[in-house]
Parts: sequence; structure tokens; C-alpha cells
Amino acid sequence: MKIAGLNLDIIWKNKDENFQLIEKELENIDADLFLLPEMFSTGFCMDASEVSDRNEESLTFLKKMSKEKNAAFCGSVPVEENGKFYNRMYFVQPDSEVVFYDKRHLFSFSGEDKVYTPGKERMIVNYKGIRFLLQVCYDLRFPVFARNNDDYDAILYVANWPEKRVGAWEHLLKARAIENLSFVFGLNRIGTDGNNLFYQESSHCFFADGKEISQKNGNIVSAELNMNELQDFRNHFQFLNDRDSFSIEL
Repeated sequence: MKIAGLNLDIIWKNKDENFQLIEKELENIDADLFLLPEMFSTGFCMDASEVSDRNEESLTFLKKMSKEKNAAFCGSVPVEENGKFYNRMYFVQPDSEVVFYDKRHLFSFSGEDKVYTPGKERMIVNYKGIRFLLQVCYDLRFPVFARNNDDYDAILYVANWPEKRVGAWEHLLKARAIENLSFVFGLNRIGTDGNNLFYQESSHCFFADGKEISQKNGNIVSAELNMNELQDFRNHFQFLNDRDSFSIEL
């Protein structure tokens, strides 16, 4: 399976311009699954009442792109539901089937926890024979929540992770791959946001041994996920059999 992520310089609070930019950037790109950054249509914004999707604008866009590309699309957007705001990661398939994950770990350092409501469930999507665990940005710092219970093959992280802390982002992505014997694809945004935070190019895909398998061409970072290679590696190094048993209170 080929995954293509877009290193997007998100235009602050402007959905239509971001939609146009994404279409232009992906016009000649083919993949089975496309990744877009966290809050790809607005930027990582705490003005939820202003920017949230009340009419599913971003979801409608993802469905359109998924149908046109005959590929799955995945990224997060701010949404409002029943009077609450969520940082919601959508996984949209070409047949318009939609699965979503609401970000569990809200970034208290920025006040995200004062505006958005945390999700309560892990979400795993089976797409073309690969099981994907959906995760958003700050979730990366919490390995217990992402622990592989032999129920997924790859983790998808979409993020707005600033340059000043990018070392942690890159080390933790690799760690999640190694400890969970899984592919890990982390897609970060680029550019400068409306809070004057800078984001350097730092998107990566790692194999289960921590080796980077992604390639970069312009603003596109892509990787081929080979399940035969992953299964051979897991059969040889059966570390997951020795994992600790635990439960998580959500």
C-alpha cells in the first residue's frame, strides 16, 4: 500500500483556500491513502466557535477528494457536535464510508483542553488489509494509549508540532514503531501559523525496527507499507507476546 502525506503550509482560518491548495498540491499524485495534517482546513486554532465545521464542510471536501482519487483520505478538523467541540480525525474511503477518532489527549499547554472535549475511544480502521490506529499530535506523548494489543499494523499521526519541540516528535515516532512492532507514519504541517509558531518539515514513516522508509518529493512524503515484510519481522521478533497486560480508564 502506498501512503502519501502532504506537508501543508496551512492558511490560517481559511477553509476554502486550504481546500484549493490541497487540490493543487495533490493534482498529479497517486496513492492508496492520503494524509493531511491536524486541523488541515483552519490551522491549530482555539477559536473553535469561529472555525469549527458546523455544516461538515471539511468532511464534504474529504469525501469529494476520496471519490476523485479513488483513495482514502485522513486528517483532522475542528467540529461542533451537541454543543461541544472536538478535534476530530476523519478516515474517509472512496465509497464514502467514514470512520472518525476524537483526539483523546488535548494539549493543555495551549489551552486545547479548555476549548475542546476529549475523545473516549481508540479507533482502528481496517483498509485494504492493513489495520490503522488513528492518533492526533499530542497523543504521541502517551505510549500506553497507543500500545499494540496485537490489534493493529500501523499508526497514523497527524500533527501541528512546532519546530522548537520537533526533536521529541521525531524520537517518539520512531519509539512508537519499535515498541509496537508496527509501521508509524507521522505527518506534520509546515510554515508559520496564526500564533507565529514555526513548523519545519518533519514528516516521517518508520518500519517496525525504527528504520525510515519514507521518501520526499517537494511537499509530498510517501511510503510503501509491505505487510509481508512486517509479518516476517513480527514472526522473527515476537516481542509483543511479552507485553504487559493492563486496562485504561477513559
